[in-house]
Amino acid sequence: MDVTIIEMKLRNIFPYSINKRLFGDRERFGMIIEEKDKDWVEWMNFYEEFYHNTQKKGVGDYINELGYRILGDIDFDQKTILEVGPGSLPHMKFWQGKPKKYFIADVNNFFLSQSLEKIPDIGEPLLLKRENKIDLEDNSIDILITFYCLEHILDLKNQLLDYRRIIKPGGLLVGGIPNEGHFMWGLGRYLTSRRFVHKNSSINYDKIICWEHPNYADTVLDNIIDTGFVEVKKNSLPLGRFTPMDLNLITSFIYKNI
Repeated sequence: MDVTIIEMKLRNIFPYSINKRLFGDRERFGMIIEEKDKDWVEWMNFYEEFYHNTQKKGVGDYINELGYRILGDIDFDQKTILEVGPGSLPHMKFWQGKPKKYFIADVNNFFLSQSLEKIPDIGEPLLLKRENKIDLEDNSIDILITFYCLEHILDLKNQLLDYRRIIKPGGLLVGGIPNEGHFMWGLGRYLTSRRFVHKNSSINYDKIICWEHPNYADTVLDNIIDTGFVEVKKNSLPLGRFTPMDLNLITSFIYKNI
């Protein structure tokens, strides 16, 4: 029996004085990146240190891996795959079968080189620019993977439409997102990565949150459906699909391109 969970969205109840600490000061800084802003410039130089200390260790690593487990439900064998934002391919242990071709697309050459080292025989790197379309042919991809990336894309609907363009009919969009805009994610970040940034840099992290994560999680999921994908599976983690997003940290998913 399917159970519908009513999402309260605690951010709609909290005063802005709390929301701006949990989800960034969006009223003040907006969601459009200012490339020459001093905090953004410092963030670009600081990001690799931040990533390895907050996402690849301890709780951050554990939470990310929860999302990757959904890949165990996918048959990779002889498929043509595109991954947007591959990082260092930390989810390879969940792969079922060997892909025929694996395109890796990222805005960061560092992560492209790390990924390519792990799949030199099937990997092909694609260096992206933010918000740009991907240079692949229509209906050329069996599976598009995107973990912890969709929350970053300002022009999300058009990007998802481009994903539909390159995914074959019946192909899959698979990935995960942090539950940005929801209570436990905001609180967890406030107690962990926000403290790390303020301890190890002079960056105004309330500003960076807005620019790094312009999309709330529920907005991402709504846009996926609105652009024509059909839900196959969705997990709310770590507590499970029958608990509200406000009480979970991430959402993993499989959608089909019809």
